[in-house]
Amino acid sequence: MSINPIRPWRNIERRPSRRIMVGRVPVGGDAPISVQTMTNTLTTDIAATVAQVAAAAEAGADIVRVSTPDEDSTRALRTIVRESPVPIVADIHFHYRRAIEAAEAGAACLRINPGNIGSPDRVREVVRAARDHGCAMRIGVNAGSLERHLLERYGEPCPEAMVQSALDHIKHLQDLDFHEFKISVKASDVFLAAAAYQQLAEVTDAPLHLGITEAGGLRTGTVKSAVGLGFLLWMGIGDTIRVSLSADPVEEVRVGFEILKSLGLRTRGVQIISCPSCARQGFDVIRTVERLEERLAHIRTPISLSIIGCVVNGPGEALMTDLGFTGGGAGHGMVYVAGRQSHRMDNDAMVDHIVELVERRAAEIEARGLAPAAE
Repeated sequence: MSINPIRPWRNIERRPSRRIMVGRVPVGGDAPISVQTMTNTLTTDIAATVAQVAAAAEAGADIVRVSTPDEDSTRALRTIVRESPVPIVADIHFHYRRAIEAAEAGAACLRINPGNIGSPDRVREVVRAARDHGCAMRIGVNAGSLERHLLERYGEPCPEAMVQSALDHIKHLQDLDFHEFKISVKASDVFLAAAAYQQLAEVTDAPLHLGITEAGGLRTGTVKSAVGLGFLLWMGIGDTIRVSLSADPVEEVRVGFEILKSLGLRTRGVQIISCPSCARQGFDVIRTVERLEERLAHIRTPISLSIIGCVVNGPGEALMTDLGFTGGGAGHGMVYVAGRQSHRMDNDAMVDHIVELVERRAAEIEARGLAPAAE
């Protein structure tokens, strides 16, 4: 990756990793960092699961994981995969038959720990099924479910134990000449997860799936994930991410994209730069931003929009955004287009007007073929 000669402090050099395919989505190498989520419906409720997958995909999810704990679930998976707009990862724990059934059902990836599913013969059968059906794997190490012998050796969950677990599972696959896998070493503790990923990044070229597991509800989970994932991504570590929230999966996708957008690693949708508001504001900034976020959620084209309450910072922020609105006085403010003052607009009509400008701008970019092909 070339260094930006003007703003080198904004450059993130991503860790070199080999590329694998999860269905049609590339993971690793120079591919965009993909965003994942997981359904929380009963997998056997096909209609509800498909609807949740579709909603996540509409929000921008590149990949969606579905739990397959029993044979009824893997049977339902075949229909879910067929109707899904994005690749489906089957979440497997312990039972090797579920992994084989999921591969046969069309799963693009199996989330599995090879060492947990039994004898070498069973691992070999799972690998054969994955290879025969073009299915990748994710080795998913979790601090809360480390193997007993590792806990006895290290005394407690620690980065060294997590990395050793990952390497042990990797060996199962490499011994069978299977290399289409990615790895995660998740923990609910930000420091533990970050240290484990840093150590793992130094000993393998496999793509890494990032996550702070069991992070909490929408607010606390967002903060923990932003701190942990943001730190690792800033270091160049990570090829695909999942933000784990006790919330609607769509919120996981939105938060994931916001983390990537804040680091300049993805550019999907409208990025709103807004002030926290104060007594100087010329309009209700908080309510305005809430309305704009809701009404512009459908925009996928990368567009920057500044919404600033007064003229202290408004004009300067508008210089750096595609569109902007700065509060003035007497019930109106200034609209900026491409960093320049364009026209005044009444506060009461401002939201509708900005939505129209953003939609028009997005249509122009798409018509001219200027939107990134793979953001």
